[in-house]
Amino acid sequence: MAFVRRKGNTYFLVHNVRRQGKVQQLHLARLGERPRITDDVVRKVSRNHPFLDLDWSHLREQVNGRIELFDIRSPYVQNLMHSLRNLNLDLADLSPPMLLLADRANSSRELVTQLRLLRSTLDVKLDQFERTEPRSPESGRKFR
Repeated sequence: MAFVRRKGNTYFLVHNVRRQGKVQQLHLARLGERPRITDDVVRKVSRNHPFLDLDWSHLREQVNGRIELFDIRSPYVQNLMHSLRNLNLDLADLSPPMLLLADRANSSRELVTQLRLLRSTLDVKLDQFERTEPRSPESGRKFR
């Protein structure tokens, strides 16, 4: 049976196999600091280990349950907050005219596409927070 294992700050998808009477751990995939089992991970593991029959839905549930968003002091939330602060600073420093002058291989179009995707994701998440955020009577404040 495959499972997710944490080593340091990195998560791995591993599977135990018995070889010559000893159990050895087979590393199926490196999931990174924020474990996610994407379709790409499923394809790569299935291609590299075709004889393994894995319960992908169970593994995805296991991985999704690991994120500790409820604890503001958890390393995941702290890392997310740090990344958001850095992204805000990087975006504030971004100069579209300079990017257009240095445009090679349509990099500015790709950046604009990614920024639009980010805006859409932020809109969805902000709407979710506004619908579920408990409000006190004296607080009519919204996230926008």
